[in-house]
Amino acid sequence: PRSRRPLSRTTDKMNARISRAWQYLGKFVHAPRQVLLNPVTTPCGNLNVWSVSRATTSGLTPSVRAIASTQCLFGSGTPDSKLPPPDTARGATADLTDVYHPENVDVTVADKQMQIMHPGFRDFGGLLRFSGPASTVKCFENNPLVRKALEEPGNGRVLVVDGGASMRCALLGDNLAQMGAENGWKGVIVNGCIRDSDDISRMPIGVKALNTHPLKSSKRDPGLRDVPVTFAGVTVTPGDWVYADKDGVLVSPKELTL
Repeated sequence: PRSRRPLSRTTDKMNARISRAWQYLGKFVHAPRQVLLNPVTTPCGNLNVWSVSRATTSGLTPSVRAIASTQCLFGSGTPDSKLPPPDTARGATADLTDVYHPENVDVTVADKQMQIMHPGFRDFGGLLRFSGPASTVKCFENNPLVRKALEEPGNGRVLVVDGGASMRCALLGDNLAQMGAENGWKGVIVNGCIRDSDDISRMPIGVKALNTHPLKSSKRDPGLRDVPVTFAGVTVTPGDWVYADKDGVLVSPKELTL
């Protein structure tokens, strides 16, 4: 059978193509603005991918044009390669992670400024992005303290319920979710199941849970209120700040700002 080309040779050839592409593009990047078609501000100056494609229609293969366009978009090998700043208005978990946990997955950080929940939680509420100080409930297949908490003024808090990841019943339904929304709770995170998910999806409150279950829970064992709870790789202490969106959940002992 035909032997495979060594990876080092493939890499060298790709690097050579990139180098030739940028040598060719150099005269367009530094040319007057009128040479470029519909220029916009990008990490590599006043041009965009469409302009690059028009400028390189001759002399370069489609693969080299794609390489050049990609390099331009992400700022690699360009005169000005700064990444755009995080969008402070969003408060997204990805933006917060870039600021407070800039190290990549290969780097072990001993003193972390925040914790990241393991994935697995689904979004059910009408709010897909929510945050606030945490109040906690620890219970198993019983929800009296969940009701008691949501009956109180939420004051922008997030209720974190450790239900032991039970898949046998629901700890939150539409009545409790509606009560929480009316009383000023920003969201509820349930390490377990909820029900009435279709109705909850139209309510102005964030709700994350592992899954849904139509069966209601018991009332025999109330559980514990406002104690540290540990699940999904994090420990949530009452008063911690919780940030949640479609990308995941962050937990920090202090408020995070961008």
